[in-house]
Amino acid sequence: MDWVYVLLLVAAAVAALRVAVIWRRARTSKEEDWDARMVRDLRASGANAFTPYEVDFFFTLPNEQACSSMRKTLELEGFATDARVQTDLPDGDGFSLHASKRLRVTADGMHEYSQRFHELAGQLGGHYDGWTTDPKRV
Repeated sequence: MDWVYVLLLVAAAVAALRVAVIWRRARTSKEEDWDARMVRDLRASGANAFTPYEVDFFFTLPNEQACSSMRKTLELEGFATDARVQTDLPDGDGFSLHASKRLRVTADGMHEYSQRFHELAGQLGGHYDGWTTDPKRV
């Protein structure tokens, strides 16, 4: 009878571990899936994997100081930037920052940008809103 309890305990531990692994994978792959899906859609629309495209990145920042700091960081890395006051935010006024750069678009590369930009914007109290490109705009 004791072996039944041991077997049930082992089964419960395996189930709990499986749930934890699935939950963690879902949390970390959400961004990867979005970037990969964007790249897949880009390829489906005729984009070439070896051609650099003008890629647009978007950020929402809470104040002028955060926007200025993000702009400096991006411009030092060769991004062209422009910003404007955004008055329709739920938390009050903020800044919308647009950055662009000519890049080869790959799922891994875009995931690295997204991950890094989420961290940078978060450190400044803002949000990274994603990226886009137009394959016709070479």
